[in-house]
Parts: sequence; C-alpha cells; structure tokens
Amino acid sequence: MLPPELISGIGMLENVFNPTMAKSRPKENRVTMAHVFKTIIWPRRRHLFTGLFLIIISRLSGLVLPGASKFLIDDVIPSNNLDLLKWLVIAVVASITIQAVTSYALTQILSVEAQHLISQLRAKVQRHIIQLPIRFFDNTKTGELVSRIMTDVEGVRNLVGTGFAQMIGGVLTAAISLGLLIYISPLMTLYVLVPVIIFGLISLKAFGKIRPIFRERGKINAEVTGRLTETLGGIRVIKGFNAEAQEIKTFEAGVERLYLNVKASLTATSFVTSSATFLLGLASAGIMGIGGYMIMDGQMTFGDFLAFTLYLGFMIAPIVQMSNIGSQFTEAFAGLDRTEEIMNTPLENASGKRTIQLPGLKGDIQFKNVSFAYEEGKEVLKNISFHAPAGSVTALVGTSGSGKTTIAGLAASFLNPESGMITVDGVDLEQLTLDSYRSQLGVVLQDDFLFEGTIRENILFPRPNATESQLLQAVKAAHVHEFTDRFEKGLDTLIGERGVKLSGGQRQRIAIARAILADPRILVLDEATSNLDTESESLIQASLKELMQGRTTFVIAHRLSTIRQADQILVIEHGQIAEQGQHEELIEKKGRYYQLYTYQARI
Repeated sequence: MLPPELISGIGMLENVFNPTMAKSRPKENRVTMAHVFKTIIWPRRRHLFTGLFLIIISRLSGLVLPGASKFLIDDVIPSNNLDLLKWLVIAVVASITIQAVTSYALTQILSVEAQHLISQLRAKVQRHIIQLPIRFFDNTKTGELVSRIMTDVEGVRNLVGTGFAQMIGGVLTAAISLGLLIYISPLMTLYVLVPVIIFGLISLKAFGKIRPIFRERGKINAEVTGRLTETLGGIRVIKGFNAEAQEIKTFEAGVERLYLNVKASLTATSFVTSSATFLLGLASAGIMGIGGYMIMDGQMTFGDFLAFTLYLGFMIAPIVQMSNIGSQFTEAFAGLDRTEEIMNTPLENASGKRTIQLPGLKGDIQFKNVSFAYEEGKEVLKNISFHAPAGSVTALVGTSGSGKTTIAGLAASFLNPESGMITVDGVDLEQLTLDSYRSQLGVVLQDDFLFEGTIRENILFPRPNATESQLLQAVKAAHVHEFTDRFEKGLDTLIGERGVKLSGGQRQRIAIARAILADPRILVLDEATSNLDTESESLIQASLKELMQGRTTFVIAHRLSTIRQADQILVIEHGQIAEQGQHEELIEKKGRYYQLYTYQARI
C-alpha cells in the first residue's frame, strides 16, 4: 500500500497543473508554476541540471537489482555458475555504491543551494516590508510579519532542493519501470494500472482543497504567532492586571483553530490512504493470482515474477516519493502565495513621484489646506494651514486625539495628506526622495524605541561611524552620563529588550542623545520630556534648547510650561487650528490656550 505521504503531493500537482483549480484562487495573489519556474528554478538551472544528472544515474543504478535477481534465479543458480555469481554480486555492489555517492553529492549541491535561496528570499521580503508605509505597520501585528519573513519562504527549499530533482528522477524511474513491466507481462501490468489510475483520480478529487488549507494554515499561524509576541512583550501589563488566564484562553483558542485546520487536511489524507489500502491491496491480490497461474501454466518463470514484483516496487516507490514531495510543494506554493501578497503591497515611494533630492535642506515647511483621514470619511485633520520657517520652533498643543501627532507624522513624512500640500523649501514633500529627506530628520517620541544591546549602540544608531568625541558630546548634552557613570560598564551597559532595564527617564535621555548625534535639520519632539522627573526635565530643556537652535522643530507637549519660548504655538482642536500665536499673545486673548495653561497652573 502507499503511505499517507503519497496523498499530499498529488493534490499539489493538481492545483498547479489543473487550470480549473488554479482559477479558484484570487488572480492577484496566485503564484503559477510558470512564474516559479522563471524566477526561482531557471536562475538555478546549473544546480538543478547537475542534480537531475545525478538522480538519473542513481535511479538507473537502482534498476540493476531487479534484473540481477531475475538473472540469478533463472540462469546463475540453475547452472551453478560461481564465476557469474561473483560478477553479479560485484555489479550489484557497484550499483549500490553509485547510488550512495550520487545521493550524497545531490544533497551537497541542491540542499545547500536551497538554504541559500531561503536566506535570499527572507532578506528580500524583509527589505520590502521595512520600506512599507507606517499605515501598514499600524494595521499589522509584529508577530505576523515575523512569520511572513521567517516561515512562509521555508517551503521553497523543495523547489530547488533535492525534491525537484527527485520528482523528475521519479517520473523517469516510473516510466522505465512501467516499460519493463509491460515487457515482462502486459496482462499483469494492465491489471495493476487500473487500480492505480482509479486511485489517482480519487486523490485528485480529494486534494482539490489542499492548497487553500495550507494557505489558511499560514494565516492562522501568523495570527497566533502575532498574539503570542504581543503577550510576551506585554507580560508586565498582563501580570499587573492578573490577566494570565485571559491570555491563556486567547492562545488556546488560536491553537485550537490551527488544530482544526490540520485536522481538515488529515481527513482528506486518511480518505485517500484508505482508498490506497483497498485498491492497491486488490492489485497485490490480483498479481498473486495471475502470476501464480502464469507460472504454473508455464507462461512465466519464477525469475520473471520476482523481477515484475521488484520493478513494480520501483514504479510505485517514485510515486510515493513524489507524493511526499508534492505535499511539500503544496506547502511551498501556499507560502509563496502569502509572500507574493506581501510583495504586492505598494512601498512608501511606489508612486514614482519621489524624484527630487534636497541635499542642502534648509527646513522651511509649509502646510497648505492639508486634510487627513485614517479611515475614509473620518477626517482627523481639516484644512490645516501654517508656515514653519527654517530654524523656527512650532509647538502643537491641545487635548488628546485632537490631531497633534498626526501633524507631526505628516511633517516627518510618515503619512501623506489626503488633500492639500506640504512643502519643504518650496518643494512638494511627496516629490522628495525619502532618503534625502529623512537623512536630515530627527525624531524623539514619547515612548521612543530602544534596541536590545548597549547604551552606546543605541545612541550611535543614526550615525554608526560617529567619532568618540561626537558620541560623548551627545551624551553630555542629553545628560546621559549622569546615570551611565554609576554603571559598572558605563556606555557599554546592556539595557535589555526595549531598554527594559532602564527607567523611563533614562530611556528618554538616550533617545534625545540619539537625536542630538543625528544632527538633523528638521526635528520632531513628541512629548520628549514626558518621562522625565522635574530635575531631569530642567537639565534636558537646556539641552533641547541648544539642539533646536537653527533647526526647524515641531514640539508636542502636554506640559505647556515647556513650550513658552516657541516661535509659534498652534492650538489644535478637533483637527483644526483653533488658535495660533506666541505664548504671551495667546495668554492675552484668554481663549482656549489660556484655559489650558491656567488649568495646568492650578494643578
């Protein structure tokens, strides 16, 4: 009988070569065999042709044993010819040796190339994902993206690894074996082919849905991985709210969905396995009866019967092997479907409009009737217009959700206006290349991200080649040395994932030092002093004042005392500029800014 592995592959081949099945999937994300051949297989044709040559030699060597067995029983043993027996054994040993050597060489050539391909694809997908717009990351879980990069491309090892060459070699072996079976006994061959063909039709029908199941499995796996990543990242919040049981229940629900998906594929597998057991069992019983009758009737020798049985095994074995490969191909194509889906997501600069470079950026920024919405029909900003001259400080104040951070995101080119225009030095920001603009941009966020590693590595992040004196100057300006001097390893202290070993104020000062070292022309400070105590804040304010000199700066702050010296203050309410002016002007107006300022003063 055929093992369960046989089942999986035929479904994949049907999905690849059956046009009707191919049309059942969305066209934009469908990965065709022609596309895979052109982009993955053909560029590695030298490796594959070498592997195919080795496979052919290996399979032809394997056919020596059945022929030798027939010769042994029908000719050597009856004639008691020891000399022929010796040469027969030598031929069999030689064929086995050739099989072993070619198998080793095949693995070395193709398996290594397959792993190389996986590493290249992972790098390609990561390179594409990291250039996607901020909106994409806002709507996609980190764990899901990790799964897309690391897991979805794994299956392609079977497209250029030993799997592809073995599939071709298997077809060749099965074809030669079929020819030899027909030569020995056409009647017995015909009897064998009938149940095999029936079995193939049943397999094709049963596995019509195998590829969508694998595709869905990748999606579920990504969702479960994403939630698990969030859970482990937010473990302090979970424990702080005694929510372990809730997270356990959520994860169990996810793995239950994964189990049901696997169960669905196993159900189809078990059906085909049962069919194989019955049909191929009938074939075996028929061969026994027909072969026994033909031997007793003198139509076939015992050696012919033995050779037929062995050649039959050589015909069935490649089918079993190809089915296993086909199962892996199915998974590979499902992963490639998901990879193609992510690769079709437009990049930040996909519009083709970003062609202008401004190496000598001054930083004169102007918003002209800018509107923006995260969701269609729900505007967050409405006709925002203001001018931020080069070197000026623009403060954005207002209640939470008023649109301050969205304005900062637009100025940083993280977002693009739905309507209106943002100009930098008179040039539309959407026409500037992101590299030329962001190379002159510095950002300090309220919850700024620190990478696992040392304090030194995090400060050097924007300028890895900065000198030691430049580094120490930034460290001093941000008063980082005040706490690093107390650490045994100083700037080389490991801070843990996301800087978990540091206090909020310490993390914020490292982020400010990083921005100081970057020496940008445009600076965005989003609650940059929110995590600092009063003493640290007074020190940092002096550093920030020095940092902002000559740089176009956007400051978002809830503590209005930190923005009194701003060149202009924009009071944002409900996505619009409610008031605009300097601190003293706005206080005299006794409007919304006055209310916010006096309220904080009372607190």
